[in-house]
Amino acid sequence: MPLPSSVLVVGAGGREHTLVRSLLASPAGPRVICAPGNAGIAADATCFPVAADDVAGLVALAQAEKVDFVVVGPEVPLALGLSDQLLAAGLPVYGPKADGARLEASKIFTKEILLKYRIPTAAAGIFAAEAPALAYLKAHPAPIVVKADGLAAGKGVIVAQTDAEAEAAVREMFAGKFGASSSNILIEDCLVGEETSILVVVSGREYVILPTSQDHKRIGDGDTGPNTGGMGTYSPAEVVTPAILQRIENEIVRPSVNAIADEGIDFRGTLFIGIMLTPAGPSVIEYNTRFGDPETQVVLPRLETDLLDLLWKAARGELAGTELRVKNDYTLCVVIAAQGYPENYPKGDVITIPPLAHNVTVFHAGTARNAAGELVTNGGRVLGVTATGPTLAAATAEAYAACDAITCRTKYFRRDIGARQLQRQ
Repeated sequence: MPLPSSVLVVGAGGREHTLVRSLLASPAGPRVICAPGNAGIAADATCFPVAADDVAGLVALAQAEKVDFVVVGPEVPLALGLSDQLLAAGLPVYGPKADGARLEASKIFTKEILLKYRIPTAAAGIFAAEAPALAYLKAHPAPIVVKADGLAAGKGVIVAQTDAEAEAAVREMFAGKFGASSSNILIEDCLVGEETSILVVVSGREYVILPTSQDHKRIGDGDTGPNTGGMGTYSPAEVVTPAILQRIENEIVRPSVNAIADEGIDFRGTLFIGIMLTPAGPSVIEYNTRFGDPETQVVLPRLETDLLDLLWKAARGELAGTELRVKNDYTLCVVIAAQGYPENYPKGDVITIPPLAHNVTVFHAGTARNAAGELVTNGGRVLGVTATGPTLAAATAEAYAACDAITCRTKYFRRDIGARQLQRQ
């Protein structure tokens, strides 16, 4: 069957800008539209002002624009059943149905599956009330991890370094810090090691593992401060040696894909597996059910394989036998955020992006145009500055030169993305 000639990308962040760019690069030459998009995406594709959580509106848009294929970026519309509704309307979609999206929408559901199928993960307790959770902390001293069960935009995980911090996290969550998302919580042992993000294109029991990457979740240099949606990443993550990657596939990826299928879930989308490389071996931190952000901004630019063909095969159940072609270069992405993120931050500050090196791409996330047509900030994470180079050091130098050249009154970014790997070289 021919590749789609018209594609709708759902979402408004840096991940979606990367998806739009990669899909437009397909040899099939598809028309690509986006909803709702952002100022950067609007320069590449027609954007429609339909919110990512407006399921009925997105289905209507896909029908009105006669698209052949829908690629869903963020987790919220997946959890709301967008893929279910698109499929019911006869529209092919890349992104799991609501039963599969629950693997991200409920950390407790995921933990139960990991434990049931004996996939390596941290020991944990599950709680629906404050008192037993606090009692559990008494027997499990810090460092310990407190997680809101539901979606919290990447901010519902507290890695508590002290008992007082852990107790405060429990009290805040049950007091409604994350609304219904923290009406149930998970408290789990703190895994020690380095993290890696493994993105897997899944179609039933078939899968393709995308290039490795390493995200930087904390707001501050040296991995300090609160967790964010991600402040930067690089690929490949060489801490994942070929031997370790083989263990990850054998002990985590294949068992996870089969466990999901055994649970009766026909998963067609991206299974993002957050993994801690502990002294005892790789262990699952979490599942997400969509492309990572900002992992997508470094993984997709390294693909030689046509992304449209890859996602179309996954959606249609035709992934078997697909081989991935990957470039040998390195990519590094630095997220430029608004000062104050992930808590309170301003919007509307003017951004100026001068001409940059040919191997630097700026993926827009929280951007918009003001009444005067100027590019302005419109979110916590504003831009993803991605550079490609023959070495990680070269990519890093180009990315940071670009970050310094971009002007914005409230810009903030970490200065140490990729530092661990650079120090090992």
